[in-house]
Amino acid sequence: MSDLDRLRELEKRTGYRFKNFDWLCMAVRHSSYANEHHMERLDCNERLEFLGDAVLELVTSEFLYQKYPALPEGELTKLRASLVCEPTLAFDARELELGSYLLLGKGEEATGGRKRDSVVSDAMEAVIGAIFMDGGFEEAKKFVLRFVLNDVEHKQLFQDSKTILQEIAQKNFEAEISYEILEERGPDHDKSFRAQVAVGERPLAEGTGRTKKSAEQQAAYNALCRLKADR
Repeated sequence: MSDLDRLRELEKRTGYRFKNFDWLCMAVRHSSYANEHHMERLDCNERLEFLGDAVLELVTSEFLYQKYPALPEGELTKLRASLVCEPTLAFDARELELGSYLLLGKGEEATGGRKRDSVVSDAMEAVIGAIFMDGGFEEAKKFVLRFVLNDVEHKQLFQDSKTILQEIAQKNFEAEISYEILEERGPDHDKSFRAQVAVGERPLAEGTGRTKKSAEQQAAYNALCRLKADR
């Protein structure tokens, strides 16, 4: 499949039809690809990422302001941060399978760039910026609502899982919460970790992730789901 055909496939996944297809091409063009192909420095997706970040924050702010009329400013800020942070956007990008469509340089490709949170989350913002430039605010808003602001409660719980679990433990358990990395697999550029969370000597749950932190976060989330089911 040619690059153009693959991008047409990505376009279909986004649910938005581009009038100027160059915007989507730029959104998936990583700086490593532009450098390797001797393109202009501004021909990568970094400027669209900058723009998409601003659009994302505005759409998210409006959405939360309307959805949670009783929340004070501080709580809204905290919730917004959990929805637009790098791990959450990387999760959203994986739902879209965005990493498989990126144009990367050989070095970035070899070191696992398609699966790196920083790369795919930046590309997610660049796609938002591309849709904004091509179709305006309302079209970009539709994309954000569909792929970022869906299932807000789940995403909030996942991002705050370690904090929430710690608060529950302090109220309900005498022993402390601890985390242990049980397994580390893969080469340096494509690591995978398996973590376990326990209360005292009692294991609660396990989780996996591409970093130790994300594996611990997943373990904490799984522990919360288990505790909720037990109740």
